[in-house]
Amino acid sequence: MEETKMPKYYVSCGCHHLLVLADCAESAALRLLDESFGDQVWVYDDAGLTGRERREHLALEALLHLGAQVRVSERGFGRSDAGTFEVPDLLDHWDKLMTAINKLFAAAGLAPRRVFLYRGVSKHAESKRAPR
Repeated sequence: MEETKMPKYYVSCGCHHLLVLADCAESAALRLLDESFGDQVWVYDDAGLTGRERREHLALEALLHLGAQVRVSERGFGRSDAGTFEVPDLLDHWDKLMTAINKLFAAAGLAPRRVFLYRGVSKHAESKRAPR
């Protein structure tokens, strides 16, 4: 079976920079947003927040920590040859994805859980690796 190679993207937004393999430029931009908002996924676990309150919180975090646009390039940081994406549009898309994940958990009868539990696991696993 032939392995399909995904393109490598250089993604930048404000002081955030990420080098990622993705199927398209928009997916790469969403990945940067996902990495940037990793500490904010608790808003999807808080049953006391309405959808509007959750989006307002995320919008405020975006204003404080991100630029207005995510620039994506296949040639290097500081370029946008693969595309420029508005943060509010990406934030709306990301919020819809996270909301859908929570609905899938509920529809599957799974107990409420953190949306991105793997984040803590992977960080812990990386810290246990032996130096090269």
